[in-house]
Amino acid sequence: MEYSSKLIEEAVNEIARLPGIGKKTALRLALHLLRQPESQTEALSESLLNLRNKIRYCTVCQNISDDELCRICSSTRRDRSIICLVEDTRDVLAIENTSQFNGLYHVLGGVISPIEGIGPSDLHIDALVSRLEDHKGEVNEVILALSPTMEGDTTAFYLMKRLKPFGLKISTIARGIPIGGELEYADEITLGRSIQTRTLYQQD
Repeated sequence: MEYSSKLIEEAVNEIARLPGIGKKTALRLALHLLRQPESQTEALSESLLNLRNKIRYCTVCQNISDDELCRICSSTRRDRSIICLVEDTRDVLAIENTSQFNGLYHVLGGVISPIEGIGPSDLHIDALVSRLEDHKGEVNEVILALSPTMEGDTTAFYLMKRLKPFGLKISTIARGIPIGGELEYADEITLGRSIQTRTLYQQD
């Protein structure tokens, strides 16, 4: 495609770098921004710069946060006896959207994947173990809310071994989530029911 403006071309190329956005959609977005008041484009730019430069990670659960503690960890209304383990922040948002869970979270930052060179030491597993050691007697249950993929199952198996000495109830979300599916793409009703009908994690 030949662009009438080098500036438009540059904007389209940058927007098209975003996941799920092709050149045609990027062009529509760029032209839409041109039609909006300058203040709106400036507000968008400022919010993106703030997101990139000021975002932090919660020192407790590793979730994205504005401060040292995220809003979930600092809330007095959450059930602190249950910790839900998830792969990343997108899964926290997906579960929160169901309004079926009122405990705390721990974001692992990925799953074990030998093919991609990701091992246990690359995840926030040691931070989880330290967290449980610091709050002995306070946490009663850990939910393994990982996507039902081979990597997710491998991670769950490893976590089960690491957490066994704590004598906690270790459960996993019900398999209403299709095998090989990703948690973030599950509909809210299915995901909510999977949290509610979680079962004890069993090693084969």
